[in-house]
Amino acid sequence: MPKVSSVVVPYASYLRVYEPLAAFPEPERTHWARYARRPERPSYQDELRASLADLAPTPPIPVPVHESREAFVVEADGVVCVCPWRTRLRGWQALDELAGLLPAPVLDAVIPPVVRRQAAADYEAWLARNPDARPWIRTATWHVPLNWFVLVADEERFYDTAYADAADGGEPPVAAAPVLRYRTPMVQARRRVARGLKALRNAMDEGPLIDGLVDVGRWLEEFHPRSLVELDYGGLVHTLSAETLDEDHSAADVAAGIEALRDGDGVGAGEAYARLVERWRAVRERQFSN
Repeated sequence: MPKVSSVVVPYASYLRVYEPLAAFPEPERTHWARYARRPERPSYQDELRASLADLAPTPPIPVPVHESREAFVVEADGVVCVCPWRTRLRGWQALDELAGLLPAPVLDAVIPPVVRRQAAADYEAWLARNPDARPWIRTATWHVPLNWFVLVADEERFYDTAYADAADGGEPPVAAAPVLRYRTPMVQARRRVARGLKALRNAMDEGPLIDGLVDVGRWLEEFHPRSLVELDYGGLVHTLSAETLDEDHSAADVAAGIEALRDGDGVGAGEAYARLVERWRAVRERQFSN
């Protein structure tokens, strides 16, 4: 994938699953094995820049014509694990959700109705041929969903103020960007989902927090048990100060809140939740700044 711009595209966070090569059928397995040996691979910023460039023509191209054959690659304990981008599938899914995020006049101006209808028809036809398709990457803008933090632990946190990871793709940027991420084995992520759901359901009625955790738990069940799960702050690091990032231990706060609920400590759970709400409200409000 060629670089379309050197501009940093911020504001999105990611939840990724890296599956071992053994999880992929042939000939895809061979493709990813060869891909993993490439010395240079594009980054998530390259994918975002290309997607934004596709919106510039008239009419815009909201979903790539062809599926991406790019991926993120990591190696853990000698096992190569791959997270395919599946940009086309994710583009269709994002477009499907866009109507609930933008006012109709704005949405029509950015992506005309005729373009959206054609994309929706293409997606429906594609799904009929690929009913079990699912993305390896989930994306959120201007925040990290709280249910994502249930999957990881504070000791799995990696923060570096100027870091360039070749495994995460591409040539190191001119000025290496900060990174804040967590990685955990799939078995741990699934165990934490189960424990978190039990504590939440024992303490409260069904609601968005429980629904979100159920949804992400079902998604994790679709993948190989030896996969890795990664929570990456992605472009959010470009909007937050080094001090804010250094002090952000949201996974620890989520774990503390769940533990408090398990112990029947409503005050402790409330304090942990208040810290999280205050931290992420401050981040989300930045999208309205000018």
